[in-house]
Formats: sequence, C-alpha cells, structure tokens
Amino acid sequence: MSNARYLTAPAITKSMPTGIPFIIGNEAAERFSFYGMKTILAVFMTQYLITSGGLPAYMSQSDARESVAWFVAGAYFFPVFGALLADVFLGKYRTIILLSLVYCLGHAALACIDLPSPMLQASFEPKTWMIAGLLLIAIGAGGIKPCVSAHVGDQFGQANKHLLTRVFGWFYFSINFGSFFSTLLTPYMLKEYGPGWAFGIPGVLMAIATLVFWLGRHRYAHIPPKGVGFLKELVSPDGLSAIGRLVGLYVFVAVFWALYDQTGGAWVLQAAQMDCNFLGIHWLESQIQAINPLLILIYIPLFSYAIYPALGKVVRLTPLRKIGAGLFLVVVAFVVSAMAQARIDTAQGDFQYAVTPLVASSQIDYPKTIVALKEVERNATATELEMLSADPKPLDTEWTGKTAKALAVGGIAVSVHGTTQFAQWPSIAWQILAYLIITAAEVLVSVTCLEFSYTQAPAKMKSFIMSLYLLSVSAGNVLVALVNRYTQDANGNSTLEGESYYWFFSYLGLGAAIVYVVASNFYRGKEYIQGSDESPVTGAEH
Repeated sequence: MSNARYLTAPAITKSMPTGIPFIIGNEAAERFSFYGMKTILAVFMTQYLITSGGLPAYMSQSDARESVAWFVAGAYFFPVFGALLADVFLGKYRTIILLSLVYCLGHAALACIDLPSPMLQASFEPKTWMIAGLLLIAIGAGGIKPCVSAHVGDQFGQANKHLLTRVFGWFYFSINFGSFFSTLLTPYMLKEYGPGWAFGIPGVLMAIATLVFWLGRHRYAHIPPKGVGFLKELVSPDGLSAIGRLVGLYVFVAVFWALYDQTGGAWVLQAAQMDCNFLGIHWLESQIQAINPLLILIYIPLFSYAIYPALGKVVRLTPLRKIGAGLFLVVVAFVVSAMAQARIDTAQGDFQYAVTPLVASSQIDYPKTIVALKEVERNATATELEMLSADPKPLDTEWTGKTAKALAVGGIAVSVHGTTQFAQWPSIAWQILAYLIITAAEVLVSVTCLEFSYTQAPAKMKSFIMSLYLLSVSAGNVLVALVNRYTQDANGNSTLEGESYYWFFSYLGLGAAIVYVVASNFYRGKEYIQGSDESPVTGAEH
C-alpha cells in the first residue's frame, strides 16, 4: 500500500480537517467494543466462568481484581510496540488497520466461551478462550491506542492548531459516548443471554470501527514512518529531554490510574453488595459504571466552557495544575468508596449475626435461598451453599460459621417458614457520589494528559510519547495486580479485606498527590506541532 495516493502532511486550512469525523466515529465504535467487554469481566470471572464440563470455575474477588488489572495493564503496555511499529516501520494508518484485525480476532475468541459443551471439549476450556481473547485484545487495543490519538493530532498544522483542544475534547467525548451505551447493554446481555452474546456484540462493533476508519483513508494526512530518523530523534538531546520530563510526570499519573481503573474491578464487586435500586430501576452491579461515561459527556463541555473560564479568572490554569487537582480529587473519590465499604462490612456482619441461629437450628431453606441468589447473579455464593448444604452438619460450629458467612456475602436467606431476610446494604448512591468525583478527576488528568503529551512530543516521536503516557496506565494496573497478589494469605484470602483495601489506596494516592505538588514546580517543557520547525520553550508549566 503506497502512501503516494494520500496526503503526507496536514492540509493548510483554518477549519476542521475533513478526516476527523471518520476518526471520531471509529473511536466511538472501538470504545463501545472495549468497554462493553471490560465492563462485564469481573462479574464473568466471579459468577459465570465454568469448565467445559459445566462445573463452576469461579474466581475469588481478589483473583478477579488481579486478573482484570493484569488485562488492563497489558492493554496499556502494548502501546509501546504499536508506537514503534507506527513511527519506525508502517506509519500510523497501516498500524491501526493491521492491529484492528488482531483486535477483532480477540473478540471472536471471547465469543467462543459460550460454544456448546461438546465443541468446547473438542477444542479449549472456556478459561483458555478467555485468556486467548484477552491477550489478542490487549495487543490490538493497546497497539492502536497511541497511534489513533497521535493520528488525530497529525491532521492539524499551524493554521488550525487552535482547534486541537476542541478536537481532543470531542475525541474523548466519542470514547465515552460509545462506552456509555455498551456499559448498559453488555451486563444485560450477560444476564439474559450468556457470555457468548455479551462478548460477541462488542466484537461486531469492533468490526464496524475498523470499517469506518478504512472508509476515511483518503481524507487523512498520512504522516510517513520516520525509520532511522525516529531512532536518531529518540536519542537526540530534544528526544531524551522530552522523555525524561514526561516520564517524571507519568510516575504520578500511574498512581492516579491505580485508583481510577478499579472502577472496573473493585467497584463492580463492591456494587454487588449495595442496594442498586436507583431512580426506580434495579441496576445490575456492572451497569453502575455507565454513570462515568454519561458524566464525561456532561463534564467535558461544562469544564471547557464554564469551569475552566471561571477558574481562569482567579488562577492561572496550566496543564500541570489541572493534573494536580485531579490527583487530589481521585483520593476524595476513593475515601467515599472506603466509607461505603465500611457500611457494607457492618451490614454483612449484622446479617451474619442474624442468620447464624437459623443455620444452627436448621431453619434455612437452602434450595429456595439458592434460587433467590441466582436470580440476582450471586452464582458463586449459590454454588458454595449448594456444596455446604449437600452435607449439612448443624452441630458442627465450623460448618455453621462457613454457611452463615456465605449467606452474609449473598445477603439473602429464605427460612423454612417462607420468610426472606435481606442484608441492609447501603445505597448505591454512595458509589454514584464517588463517580461524580472520580469522573471530574478523570477530566482533569486524562483529557489534559492526552493533549499535553502530544504537544510535548517531538515531531517524529508523537506515537511513541503517547505510548509512554499510556504506559502509565499499565504501570498503575500492575501496581493493583501486585497488591492483590501479595496481600493474600496461605489460603488465597486477601489480607486487605473490606474497607482496609480502599483506605490503603486512598493513602497511597494522597501521598503521590502531595509529592506531585512539589515535583511539578520543576517541570520545564517545549511545545511541538506538526508542520512547524520551531520548538519554542514554553517555560514552567505549573
């Protein structure tokens, strides 16, 4: 495929480039596919994962948190390889098309999780399909991430660079437009139609995303790969200086992502033990995440046209100051989630205390309790009760304690007299409040970092610098995975139980935010825009 048929530099215009709608449309569909799949991962792992023989293979909450974190870490680690492929060998457009096909194969593998049992036994276990699919998606999604965002910036030159802030805002808007609808749809599909459909629909959207991007190929500026020129710039004083400055910033941003990305793991599992009735609707625990993209759709214009201009009259709003504010806000959000978890722990303890006498006196109707638990997607607890009730030992204190604890985790107990007791879980409004805060932090940190990283990257290193920013997301999730791995006892149970888990990350985030305030004062940067040979020093950005 020759680039001769395409523009190799931004069109000279003061208006919006004509290829932008195709990139934005592609991003909306691609993010639908990614977040639709990611939204249900924790619930799938803890409530739906089975063997090819149909036996439960549910993960513990700690293992699920760790697994989700490793997947996200991978998805934000592979951008480094995608950036090198784009900047040195293929260019951004070819890299995006190639890795999008890998991405589609990953979704196809996840859809195979729900193949009929004889077919599974002749091929792979559901867990094998899951691992293969997540690996391919991590390679595909991760590889295209820095290329797509840098490809957006490549469409602009000196004449219309003033539109960059607006277009990156719309770019982020499209991400959340797609993820909002997928976050509502895929949990419903998982509950009603099973994993195959729930994972398959995001795959269809990824195929559509690839098609939309290909349709706009003649409207893009295809910046050619730099080959050896990239490597020369990488080791040049400007290149090394840019990397050094930004990596120092990304260390703090990594801690932000360590907290933020747990909305797709720990917060989903937390919502399972909350009263999810809100606005007259009973929401599935994984659907609560939809509040985040919805708020983004509201917050981006609100911050751009109201909050930033108003604050700008009082203080000088630089990118680094916005990031600092976001680092403190994400801590506030985690404190709210810790307070919510404290109420969950109390409710669980109270319920366990209440049902223990019923268990000891054989007053629990286990078949009806198990049915009630499965109706609300408490499949793992239902399976545990099936095993415990298969050989009841009402005079065995250990058995009574395990059974009462399982009932407390599920929050439902049906007595032999037909009465049903429910745990007094705290309202999901607690988590919605946390989302209101953490989404504001996301706008301050993520949207700002996206544009700031592009403008601070030398011309031949745009994709690579964007990949380093995304690597901070990976580093944050590696931190979460390691915390969950190394805080388990000999029996595989987490030693950071309940609210202590949330307070640990709250203190970690607060420490990082405080150190950042000092360190950011020493940042000195340069701005680089495509089509300009100048690299004006912009001075301190704090």
